[in-house]
Amino acid sequence: MKFPGSVLVSLVLFVAETAAALCLSGAYRAAGDRMWQWLTLLFALLPCALVQLSLVFIHRDVSRDRPLVLLLHLLQLGPLVRCVEVFYIYFHAGRVEEPYVSITKKRQMPKDGYSEEIEKEVGQAEGKLCTHRSAFSRASVIQAFLGSAPQLTLQLYICVLQQEITAARSVFMVLSLLSIVYGALRCNILAIKIKYDDYDVSVKPAAYLCIFMWRSFEIATRVTVLVLFSSVLQIWTLPVVLVNFFGFFFYPWILFWQSKSPFPENIEKALSRVGTTIVLCLLTFLYAGINMFCWSAVQVKLSDPDLINKSQNWYRLTVYYMLRFIENAFLLLMWYIYKTDIYLYVCAPLLVLQLLIGYCMAVLFMLVFYQFCHPCKKLFSSSISEGLLSCFKFLCFICKPPKSTILTDKAEVKSENTDEAWSSSKTIDSQKGNPHQSVSSNA
Repeated sequence: MKFPGSVLVSLVLFVAETAAALCLSGAYRAAGDRMWQWLTLLFALLPCALVQLSLVFIHRDVSRDRPLVLLLHLLQLGPLVRCVEVFYIYFHAGRVEEPYVSITKKRQMPKDGYSEEIEKEVGQAEGKLCTHRSAFSRASVIQAFLGSAPQLTLQLYICVLQQEITAARSVFMVLSLLSIVYGALRCNILAIKIKYDDYDVSVKPAAYLCIFMWRSFEIATRVTVLVLFSSVLQIWTLPVVLVNFFGFFFYPWILFWQSKSPFPENIEKALSRVGTTIVLCLLTFLYAGINMFCWSAVQVKLSDPDLINKSQNWYRLTVYYMLRFIENAFLLLMWYIYKTDIYLYVCAPLLVLQLLIGYCMAVLFMLVFYQFCHPCKKLFSSSISEGLLSCFKFLCFICKPPKSTILTDKAEVKSENTDEAWSSSKTIDSQKGNPHQSVSSNA
């Protein structure tokens, strides 16, 4: 039985970030910055409430007679209780013989074109631990992109405006960045396990390192670009954020309406149609929040029974990173044009170059992960290099003018050249004929 390290890491980040947010909020109150105080509290308490809601929903505590657990969730102590329960199950597993076990069948990764199916006995304790790991993974994603990402953006914005980085604020920003990167990492692992649920997936340390570097560069550069742009063009910040957010929020719904599929009814039996709609809206809300800051490895597909698109779409990945790079470059250009005196001692061209290189480094680590370190790369119908090559060929085909237009242009040029050659030859003949006419007339 695996040690529940992911549960412990999620709890440590959750408690540390919440405590740091409360301390920093108290510091803002002492300094008289009421607006920064309330915004810091909002970005700290809202994800806490959503984390409690997700844990209660996954464990179905409402339908079970557990009033003490529900009370602790209302007091925002749900993750602590769940972590204690996880380690109690882990350390007491095997001491008492379980009444029954379930048998799961998983396929191994193909070797030499063959894939063996293995059976594994899963006891009640291991099944409960698996449920807890899954719940904490989803809670980490919610905490990262609905709390830590806005919090990091806010604190970096305050540092830029006040031109000061205090010790408490720097520690808080480091914790927020770690929380976001960890949430993005869990999102990647969740996507792999959901897409390849029939296979026994084992993620190697090299894959974790690639994902960590990829997400660190991507998120750090994205947050810095948004902060720089918002510090000089505050009026245009809201339209940029709303277009990004609502674009990703409505995208799964547009695809769902185009597919003309029936409304999903199998999410939770106890939920009514209104409750199912609320859950789906929260899911797409989280999906939009993730894509605001980085690529969402999990693609929402409302017409699928699992609500996840399990196909590997290299074209969508390529389009996302191309558009995001163009957007970041445009926002940096606007910042460079309209930068104020607070950036007087900042080398603006060097900063722009560093941020663009940082984003390219994120793309590089992403390519290395999908090409060499992905645990299920043997199951890909095409590699990332082949997929990107086909995407670029398709984009070049779109940008290339139609063949008929090229042939028409060539025909026109050819006819013009023929006319010019005919007229020039006629002129030469006429010039050659004139001396003969004058000689004959003289004779």
